[in-house]
Amino acid sequence: MANNDDRSRYLEEDISVHILSVSAAMVGVCLTVIGLLRVVITIQKADTVADDLLAVDSLLFLVSCLLSYWALRTRTVRRMHKVERVADAVFMLALFLMVVVCAFVTYAISTR
Repeated sequence: MANNDDRSRYLEEDISVHILSVSAAMVGVCLTVIGLLRVVITIQKADTVADDLLAVDSLLFLVSCLLSYWALRTRTVRRMHKVERVADAVFMLALFLMVVVCAFVTYAISTR
């Protein structure tokens, strides 16, 4: 039984590590795209809500990153499960918002 518990804890830590690394990278992606959109908006004198949504999205990825780090640093398995679940939910919400932003950007590009 102890071996199964160790394996389960390892798998959960592995999930937290993946959420941590991917969400940190996605914060950088969101900030880069915001910068690129601002350049396009300035040049074409057009406005879009995509940059505002990306700012919210980067905050969601940041929260997910911080929660996954907290889950990795937590000593008790029960608390780690709870924090990891919240980190995963926030991460999935941020990914969904990223899909919405991509739809807005694609629509804006196709109508020009």
